[in-house]
Amino acid sequence: EAKNAFGDDRIYIEKYLEEPRHVEFQVVADTHGNVVHVFDRECSIQRRHQKVIEEAPCALLTPELREKMAEAAIKATKGCDYIGAGTIEFLVDKHLDFYFLEMNTRLQVEHPVTEMISGVDLVATQILVAEGKKLPFTQDDLKINGHSIECRIYAEDPEDNFLPSTGMLYKHRAPTGDGIRVDAGVEEGQEVTINYDPMISKLTVHGKDRKAAISKMLRALDEYEIAGCKTTIPFCEFTLKHKDFVEAKYDTHFVKDNFNPENLKKKVDENILALAATLLKEKETAEPEEVLSAGNRNSDWWLNRR
Repeated sequence: EAKNAFGDDRIYIEKYLEEPRHVEFQVVADTHGNVVHVFDRECSIQRRHQKVIEEAPCALLTPELREKMAEAAIKATKGCDYIGAGTIEFLVDKHLDFYFLEMNTRLQVEHPVTEMISGVDLVATQILVAEGKKLPFTQDDLKINGHSIECRIYAEDPEDNFLPSTGMLYKHRAPTGDGIRVDAGVEEGQEVTINYDPMISKLTVHGKDRKAAISKMLRALDEYEIAGCKTTIPFCEFTLKHKDFVEAKYDTHFVKDNFNPENLKKKVDENILALAATLLKEKETAEPEEVLSAGNRNSDWWLNRR
């Protein structure tokens, strides 16, 4: 079969990794021989092998393993004479052995989580490097500050195998607040079509630690209002509340092993009932006020005073 399809019947066999975690390192190199890493990111929450939720730093890594992987990332960057911002990606198995996956020679979608914990503007740094200037910082200047999580808000239906969802975006109100960042590619009133990438926005938060970041992200997701198409917001909420994610004991099989669309349908039904109850209560409260209000010029009180 391989011979017929590709003209080559050789087979490449890779080692099977148990409980794999997708961990990557941000690197930046200039034209003056300086190469630094801007720490690590965890990208194991994926659907169809595409990332949905990322966090920095990776909660799995010990200081020793982080240093060892960082050294490997810098060595790989120097080995190919790379210039600019890039990402060295690894897989880490349950034994904490790590394996090179690939290098992405660009800024990743998830680079905001790195900016949040490091204070480094990676876009500005990349431009400086492109201008032939030296990196404005050394490795010793960089420190990890707190924890950051990013949720990719896709126009996809998590209740239907994450199939694309299209429609007019008649409401798009992003959350705001300290430590909350939204990078949106659409505006209210625009149409979401199948002709482009399904990402609506990147929602990123920063907290003093991982627990605080999870709490802030859940609040931000709850405040995010999008109407007109299905989104991955319910899936992100499900994931951040899941015991395995909270305890940082998840891997790239998380969706397959834990996610059930029925959980989201149940939550939607509960939300609809809660909304209906709220609207009914508001209606019952408002009706007597309308009759008794002195400002109602059609009331008996107003007509009799003429």
